[in-house]
Amino acid sequence: MKLSNIKRFWISFILSIPMLIQMLAMPFHWMMPGYNWIAFVTTTIIMAISAAPYWSSAWAAFKNHNANMNTLVAVGTSVAYFYSIFAMFTNREVYFESAAFVTVFVLLGDAMEEKMHNNASNALAKLIDLQAKDAEVERNGEFVKVPLDQVKVGDIIRVKPGEKIPVDGVIVDGSTTIDESMVTGESMPVTKKKGDNVVGSTINTNGTFTFKATKVGSDTMLSQIVDLVKKAQTSHAPIQNLTDKISNIFVPAVLIIAIITFVVWYVFLNAPLVTALLFAVSVVVIACPCALGLATPTALMVGTARSAKMGVLIKNGEVLEEVSDINTVVFDKTGTITVGKPQVTDIVGDKDKVLAIAASLEENSEHPLATAIVKKAKEDKIALAKVTSFAAIEGKGVRASYNGKTAFVGSDKLLEDISISQEMKDQAIKLQKEAKTVVYVGLDKKVIGLVAIQDVPKPSSKAAIAELKKRGLKTVMLTGDNQNVAEAIGKEVGIDQVIAGVLPTEKAAEIEKLQNEGNKVAFVGDGINDAPALSTANVGIAMGSGTDIAIESGGIVLVQNDLMGVVRALDIAKKTFNRIKLNLFWALIYNTIGIPIAAGLFVIFGLSLSPELAGLAMAFSSVSVVTSSLLLNKVRIAGLD
Repeated sequence: MKLSNIKRFWISFILSIPMLIQMLAMPFHWMMPGYNWIAFVTTTIIMAISAAPYWSSAWAAFKNHNANMNTLVAVGTSVAYFYSIFAMFTNREVYFESAAFVTVFVLLGDAMEEKMHNNASNALAKLIDLQAKDAEVERNGEFVKVPLDQVKVGDIIRVKPGEKIPVDGVIVDGSTTIDESMVTGESMPVTKKKGDNVVGSTINTNGTFTFKATKVGSDTMLSQIVDLVKKAQTSHAPIQNLTDKISNIFVPAVLIIAIITFVVWYVFLNAPLVTALLFAVSVVVIACPCALGLATPTALMVGTARSAKMGVLIKNGEVLEEVSDINTVVFDKTGTITVGKPQVTDIVGDKDKVLAIAASLEENSEHPLATAIVKKAKEDKIALAKVTSFAAIEGKGVRASYNGKTAFVGSDKLLEDISISQEMKDQAIKLQKEAKTVVYVGLDKKVIGLVAIQDVPKPSSKAAIAELKKRGLKTVMLTGDNQNVAEAIGKEVGIDQVIAGVLPTEKAAEIEKLQNEGNKVAFVGDGINDAPALSTANVGIAMGSGTDIAIESGGIVLVQNDLMGVVRALDIAKKTFNRIKLNLFWALIYNTIGIPIAAGLFVIFGLSLSPELAGLAMAFSSVSVVTSSLLLNKVRIAGLD
């Protein structure tokens, strides 16, 4: 049976207690009866049970002509252990405690790392446990409770006050307030009404409502959050490659230094064999770069876990390094900087006719502007006609046959061979200067009217962009909208540069252009239409709700559709990566300072380290790295502190 590091630590610690007692009693000239045999038996058990994995790992590396961190542990403990056996049978002083305590202290660092892994796994398990166990589903006209695994997409589910929402869905009847803090990090309950999305495992605080299930099982937002966090915590940050390279050079170098230390003391300084051996063992033990191996994974684990709690999902360690170099943040406009729910504000021309044509052509479109037009027509009870020969013109608009005539609805890019009066042009310019998007409506190659639509910035957009600029980041807005409208929105929220009139297929090219100018770019989009740009950018940040959560293009996913999440994402990613670098520094500085002391270079000043004290110092470096990583839970993050 394979024992955990925590169990191995406690076994070795308990078995080493007699040696600890003897060490404490030595100044009082007391000798434990049969101490050598007690130390021999307990240390042998420690070597067989607690230290065996280190020896096994070192031997496997040796067979592959490599050396790793465990090589140093195995060499140090085996030299002390086998010499002590020789010494015991030749009536010399034994050093079993060195082998035992080195194992104890190495395991202390490993046990702490395992404890962190367990805590992270437990946190994820608790997230999974947040799921409701059953759901009240409509079956044959009445609501009955069924186990959660029997809920299907399309089921109508009823949720009463105080109950957990079983799966993701859309409200079809009723209104309520919902506590979504477990997925968004937002402590205030959110008001929900018909048509709004709800997230599985969040808590309904007051009203009763019914909703239609849209995602069940592993497709729910909670399941995807758990999956993303698991992947991030087990991912391999590129900086880890540097750690591996250092270890490959460092371990053989330490073994050479240890041999040189032994030769210098024993041959050139005429020190006793035991003294030379202990200096060599101390070098091997204190140099063990266990902290080096903990530096990256512990920080990655804590950083990604904390970011998930605030609604920021970092997909892998590679993203952390990319974020540290970002100097430009590019935003999509609709649904990212703006609310994404535009409304019709003005209609120029024969209102009913213009709206009827526009809504008839746009009825089947999912574009936010089309949705606004259709919604306005329904509100005004405008009858819609069936259109034929429908054709979508990418980035420009739509064209179709309407009552036997060719009709079109779209942007000014459709006007190349279309007749438009000067009055209409002047009206369009006036509306655009008011930060309204103008849709041109035409019939038989003539513009007959305009529909002005406005999508206001989110409340958080201006503050978030100001925070990014405070951090020295350039902000850019990339949109397919008209230049006048885009500049008006950009000016309102404080954007540095506006790039307008860009087709969806051209967004990735614009990102590449910025990169070719020497910029490291983060692109923030809705995670669906902006997938090429998200993939092209150095870091893609996908915003949105459950429909966007699984987008593969973004390296970072924001659960909340709020631009302050971008600031938080960049902050936690940078601080996690900086913590990794700090951990690596501390891990290496211990070894750099400790090796000369362990080798006896400062013995003339009374400064030296026994193998067990070297083991304690080495363990302390591991503890300090783990503690440093845990302190990521306390760093200040924008909008949360």
